[in-house]
Amino acid sequence: MARSEVFTAEIKTRGQLTIPKKFRDARHLAEGQIVSLIPVGDSIIVTPKRLELEEARREIRMIMKASGLSAEDLIEGLREERETLFQETYGRKNR
Repeated sequence: MARSEVFTAEIKTRGQLTIPKKFRDARHLAEGQIVSLIPVGDSIIVTPKRLELEEARREIRMIMKASGLSAEDLIEGLREERETLFQETYGRKNR
């Protein structure tokens, strides 16, 4: 079995701990991701907590950033899609 690389980090004044970039990259931990901290004796296990809503939010943020869309653009696009879907499903009613 291959020996694991050991990483060190400093706990800051407010209890913040920066996980080294090399470690985050190897384990696919992204900014804003929620993790679970599990105490095991004198150790702590840090594991990703993948919530569907959080995952969807993160994906939307990445798409918005990559495409240059604002939140307002996204909401307007959703309104337009909803109206199109409504018209396709129910059509216009004549009064």
